[in-house]
Amino acid sequence: MRIAVGIATRGRPAILGEVLQELDRQTRAPDRILVCHVADSDIAGLPERFPGVEFLTSPAGLPRQRNRILDALGDCDAVLFLDDDFLAGPRWLEALEGVLLAHPECVVATGTVIADGAKGPGITPEAARATLATDTPPADLLGFHEHFNGYGCNMALRLAPVRAHGLRFDEKLPLYGWYEDLDLTRRLLPFGQIYRLHGARGVHLGTKSGRVPGIKLGYSQVVNPVYLARKGSYPWSHALRSVARHCVMNLARSPMPEPEVDRWGRFRGNLRGLIDLATGRADPERILTL
Repeated sequence: MRIAVGIATRGRPAILGEVLQELDRQTRAPDRILVCHVADSDIAGLPERFPGVEFLTSPAGLPRQRNRILDALGDCDAVLFLDDDFLAGPRWLEALEGVLLAHPECVVATGTVIADGAKGPGITPEAARATLATDTPPADLLGFHEHFNGYGCNMALRLAPVRAHGLRFDEKLPLYGWYEDLDLTRRLLPFGQIYRLHGARGVHLGTKSGRVPGIKLGYSQVVNPVYLARKGSYPWSHALRSVARHCVMNLARSPMPEPEVDRWGRFRGNLRGLIDLATGRADPERILTL
């Protein structure tokens, strides 16, 4: 089995370097590592430090960049997509290969995030490595349970069904592609199972640099779930709960927001999305003009 690691990146060369450095510790080495960037500044100094990494270019947008990686994987059986701020534990690929070989029905494998900086102010690489160093993997490295969707910061795809059914990330979800991971992995569900792997572990730094304005994210929080529900990849019950949860959370926390979160901007984006839904103008790509 040939397994690749694919990373889409924009504006975080220092953090990306930490991610690539950590991949050197994998007990099962990746057969290929592909990084898709937009501008040369995204990978400044990295081609010289990591000569074995393949660097690709693409127009900006997480779905577009991940599709560019998919297009380059003709000789691989699976790909692990990592965010450019995710530090994978040393046995991630070992666990992945074991599960894919033992369970041919597994078409999506998502890892166990032992610390997620996206839910707070972020985690430094030093703190992430300390967390990984003290983490105790389960006795059964190949343990898993069924899961609703793949979590885009660390999710692997079996490539045979992706190719057989012409599946790609939806490029109508621009920029950071809010829920692009959920969309593609749920569209793979008719062809197999989605598993969360107990032994594939890591830390999501949740780096705040390179984030888009709150109003854009808030718009996507409302419009993207409805777009996916209409498309059929996301149950309406889940989509409506997601919209309501984010709107209520952003409004409730706007008076005293977390320092790293633009809650008022997000809520303004939520309102814009609700208005567009009511008037029939909702479109995920409208964030490009907000």
